[in-house]
Amino acid sequence: MAEVPIVVHPALAEGGRPVVVRNEVAGLAHCDGDVVEFVRRAGLSLGEDILDDPVWVRWKGGPAHDYGAV
Repeated sequence: MAEVPIVVHPALAEGGRPVVVRNEVAGLAHCDGDVVEFVRRAGLSLGEDILDDPVWVRWKGGPAHDYGAV
């Protein structure tokens, strides 16, 4: 699988999912809006619609858009 610029990692025990943008840790997301904000801060002008595009985002260790505690 080709490398994607945004990776949303598995949820932590206390909730939230670590997000990596362009191989840099961007923060801990608790909702889709957090992911979009991290992407914006990284200099990418992309909207929420890219979150379901596997060319841009890889969701690891759980269903997409689920940020609840493990």
